[in-house]
Amino acid sequence: MARMTQTEIVNALAEKCGCKKADVKGMFDALAEMAVKEVKKNGEFTVPGFGKLKKTHRKAREGRNPATGATIKIPAKTTVKFSLGKAMKDSVA
Repeated sequence: MARMTQTEIVNALAEKCGCKKADVKGMFDALAEMAVKEVKKNGEFTVPGFGKLKKTHRKAREGRNPATGATIKIPAKTTVKFSLGKAMKDSVA
């Protein structure tokens, strides 16, 4: 089963709401920009109907190089995780 490309999503939404493709693309760009700003500022961003982006901190840890088996140090870093909302989980499952 093939997944929808970004172009297909933009085209489908533009057709469904009767908007221009450029307007829909601009809305997605604005949403992404807003999400980045809010996650940096508040540590989380909720996408209504989908779920929540949360800023998380990973501790430093030891790992293994799969090619050689040598132990390596993986430094601590900040990352973003996405948690599905309950409504989305219930409707998909």
